This record gives sequence, C-alpha cells and structure tokens, in this order.
Amino acid sequence: MTLPALSDIFDDYELLDGEERYRLLIELGRSLEPMPDPLKTDSTKVRGCSASVWLYAMPQPDHRLHFLADSNAAITKGIVALVLSAVQDRPAEEILAMDIPTELARFDLSRQLSSNRTQGIPNMIALIRDTAARLA
Repeated sequence: MTLPALSDIFDDYELLDGEERYRLLIELGRSLEPMPDPLKTDSTKVRGCSASVWLYAMPQPDHRLHFLADSNAAITKGIVALVLSAVQDRPAEEILAMDIPTELARFDLSRQLSSNRTQGIPNMIALIRDTAARLA
C-alpha cells in the first residue's frame, strides 16, 4: 500500500482537533505495509523510542529506498508512517538533501503529543539518513 504524500496528510491534519488528529495518525499507521515478524529484530529496532519501533530499509535497483516499519503502539505507528511519508520510495540522494525535521515541523507534534511519543523521531530520522548515506 502506498502512503499518502506528506502534504496531503497535512491538509487533513490541520483541519482536525486533538482527538481527531490522534485518529488520523492511528489510521495512517494502519496504512503501513505489513512488516514480517522475522524482520523485527534487535538490529532493526529504533533506539530511544518509548514504544517498540522497527525500521528496515529495502534498497531498490533504481537507488530508491523502500522502508518497512512497525510499532507495537498505534499512535507511534502513525508517527512512523508520517515520517515514512516524507521519504518512502525516494532516491537516497534526495533523502540526504531533504530536511526531514523541517518537513515534519508543520505538524507540531511536540505540542500535539507527549514527549514520550515523539522522543524517538530524531533517532528514526538519523537511521533513515544513515541508510541513505550508505547507498548514495
């Protein structure tokens, strides 16, 4: 399943209030491509997240990166999907040139969600960027 574009998600997100935003994130998390359990290992686990989050990069022949990800918490899984919406299936060079935190800033997640829910985002972004740097 293809994730919606970040701009499309924001168009919906900005029209909603707190509870509805939570529901939107949960629905977004449900749209993630299923991650097979054998890929949920210590080496694919994102450190620093309050919930368990796994991220697995699948380099494509055309130098694009396709990610599989999952979380054991519904809202966290939605945040993961939000981050992936910014980078999914993009070339490694484009991901490296992108300022992912700025792309996500308009969602103001730190004000909408507890710090426990957002503390792992920088680590997830760092892992995505490290993967892109290895492949660029």
